[in-house]
Amino acid sequence: MSCPVFPKPAKSKASLWKVFFTKRHSWLDALYERSYGMKMGEYRLPGLTLYMVNQPELVRKVMVQNMADFPKNKMLGDILEPLLGESIFTTNGEQWQKQRDMLDPAFKHARVQQVFGLMQSAVTDMLERLKRHQPGQDIDPEMTFVTADIIFRTIMSAKLNEEQANRILNAFVRFQAESPKLALKKMFRLPGFLQRGASERKRLAAAQEIRGTIEDIIRPRYRQAEAARAGCPQSQAELENRQDILSSLLLTTDKTSGQPFGFDEIVDQVSMLFLAGHETTASSLTWSLYLLATHPHIQQDAHEEVTRVLAEQPMSVEALRKMVLVRDVFREALRLYPPVGFLSRECAHATEMRDKKMKAGSSVMISPWLIHRHQDYWHKPHDFDPYRFTGKQLKTPLSKSYLPFGAGPRVCIGAAFAQQESSLILASILQHYHISLAEGFEPQPVGRLTIRSENGLQLNLTPRNKQEA
Repeated sequence: MSCPVFPKPAKSKASLWKVFFTKRHSWLDALYERSYGMKMGEYRLPGLTLYMVNQPELVRKVMVQNMADFPKNKMLGDILEPLLGESIFTTNGEQWQKQRDMLDPAFKHARVQQVFGLMQSAVTDMLERLKRHQPGQDIDPEMTFVTADIIFRTIMSAKLNEEQANRILNAFVRFQAESPKLALKKMFRLPGFLQRGASERKRLAAAQEIRGTIEDIIRPRYRQAEAARAGCPQSQAELENRQDILSSLLLTTDKTSGQPFGFDEIVDQVSMLFLAGHETTASSLTWSLYLLATHPHIQQDAHEEVTRVLAEQPMSVEALRKMVLVRDVFREALRLYPPVGFLSRECAHATEMRDKKMKAGSSVMISPWLIHRHQDYWHKPHDFDPYRFTGKQLKTPLSKSYLPFGAGPRVCIGAAFAQQESSLILASILQHYHISLAEGFEPQPVGRLTIRSENGLQLNLTPRNKQEA
């Protein structure tokens, strides 16, 4: 196995001002060699102390055992609020619990068996688009398109068109690029007027462009729900006949107050599901294709697995369960390039960890990027080795050292959904195409809200029937 590309860490920790002026481009640029071996690190910023927690026992304390003592970081919530509003991704305490209780029944509509047909129709459309793929073309927009299309179909019964997909992709690229700049300004406690400006205006406009697309789809459905609650039997019947997540969100009520979600609350939750359900999965799929392209022997093994399974039965949930290597390619991509590389919490109260006295309000960062690449937890941690999950290559149990979907009560609500759609997409591409990198191309990983390749992923897709002719 070989080591895929990742940003080479600096030899030593950068000064505060160097971080501020040169590391705003990507969170990964702020890491240095010791970052990859530490169990807990401390970093002092003006008015803020940040602790990087990488020891599995402490991670469990923060995310599972004492979750209430380490709520989501308010600073992160402020940064994401223009896009996600007050959704379960950013809220805490009773508000989060209420939202989760209302959202869980709705998300049961996304049970993998029920939505497989919707996923498969979106993937069929993807394969048609891939026929137009040119040698060396960037595959990243297509992965964003297909995952966004799947989410639109399963959440809102709406098929995403290319114009909408391009608008959302471009808007989110702008939102991602500008968000680290605001985060650093907040971490350095710069006054409010310095946090505003052209960069922030671009960020807010990008967020509204995405939310506007979602609002346009939700608004007529919300009015239909209001008519149903007012006693219109036709609206009630139409609402109940829809089998998507949005219908369930429109029908559900708070078990305490009996009140339904308001329009803005619905938009917040759907925006969160949309972002979590397409951006993170698209990132991981792009990295999966990169890893397959750079490891042709593993790609061939995976292609043969897909061919063998589909010779016995058509593509289905059951068939995907038999594609163990395809699943593990995606799992290994999640390990090497976790879509959310840094999970942000804060101390609700003063506490102590590894002899460090942490004040209330201190930031606590848990980094899947660093934990997944820690040599104490993984054998050859920087290597691409999807066989490690079924072999004897695990140094620690996955429950301790593998957290691409988070951990504890706040674990990603759509983890099973993401794994199924990713296996379906990868298997479909492997069935029809041989994948290789464009000559001389090397991706450039950057850590912003998600870990992406800044220069995309330039791939050659050779139809299997032509290659094997």
